[in-house]
Amino acid sequence: MENYRTPVLTASVLAPPAVCALLTPFRAHFDNANAALLLVVVIVAVAVFGIRLAGVIAAVSSAVWFDFFLTVPYDSFTINSSNDVEQAVLLLVIGIAVTQIAIWGREQQAKASRRAGYLDGVITTSQAVAAGGSTDDLIDQVRAELTAVLGIDGAKFVAGSKQTQAPRLNPDGSVTRGSHVLKVERDGLPTNAEIELTVQHAGEPRGRFLLTAASRIARPDLEQRLVAVALADQVGAALATQEPARPHI
Repeated sequence: MENYRTPVLTASVLAPPAVCALLTPFRAHFDNANAALLLVVVIVAVAVFGIRLAGVIAAVSSAVWFDFFLTVPYDSFTINSSNDVEQAVLLLVIGIAVTQIAIWGREQQAKASRRAGYLDGVITTSQAVAAGGSTDDLIDQVRAELTAVLGIDGAKFVAGSKQTQAPRLNPDGSVTRGSHVLKVERDGLPTNAEIELTVQHAGEPRGRFLLTAASRIARPDLEQRLVAVALADQVGAALATQEPARPHI
């Protein structure tokens, strides 16, 4: 987004007055409702980039320059006609609404894409377990998946059933420190301690992943955390038949 943020913001300011200026020679013979529709198209063109500020600026700019260029008295920010006032206000409201809808659509598309990626990761891991390959390779694969899915710095694996008092990512996706449930979406994962993700099979602990999120605030949502639990469970199933041959730190 950063690559095109500046050009889109610039377009949101300049495109509406440019369109209005182009319509100026025809304003005496051009229905203002049609001009407003053209400006809505401009707002939509800006909004599809998913930058809320740009969409709002385009909506405000369209309403202002619609008033200046296309309503009587011309070349003035005064509006004499109540119909023109209504059109200017509607242009602003519709422009902001269109921006919100466009951003919502992009967010839904991004969520669907992430879900597809999570599913691919779980399926790939399941296939590796079913194929009966190297447990060490599987652990390394899941470490990489956990790092990507949770947006953390890294993950290491420790075999055995030892439990500690470290923060814990639980099977239901919650993160706890002792008896306290952490608000991950608001505050992020702990940065001052490793987070334990137990690896188990049939209720029996086989080891744990130690998740590190020290260099930045990671705020994985519940869906991402449940994917992490599912990945760890796949490792647990593999460890039921084959122990790792080397450390994974």
